[in-house]
Amino acid sequence: MPYVLIRHKVADYPRWKRAFDGHGRARKAGGSKGGQLFRSAARPKDVFILLRWNDLRRAKKFAKSADLRRAMKAAGVRGKPDVFFLQESARTGK
Repeated sequence: MPYVLIRHKVADYPRWKRAFDGHGRARKAGGSKGGQLFRSAARPKDVFILLRWNDLRRAKKFAKSADLRRAMKAAGVRGKPDVFFLQESARTGK
């Protein structure tokens, strides 16, 4: 299963979180199967998003979309995000 890992800095986490939640339908329509949010313990304005996708090609298309850029700008994302496209290679239970 493909994943997208995104790291970016936000100006105001509560504002960003509201915008992220509001953009959920667009992510789902783009093929996202949901995921997890993380914040740096040392720098709480550093946000990490790990999203599952049904198709790597659709994930890349979504990541390049003008709609996503507008949503990130409105949410207060600072600078250019780091984006990694990943393929799951194994699961561990230990």
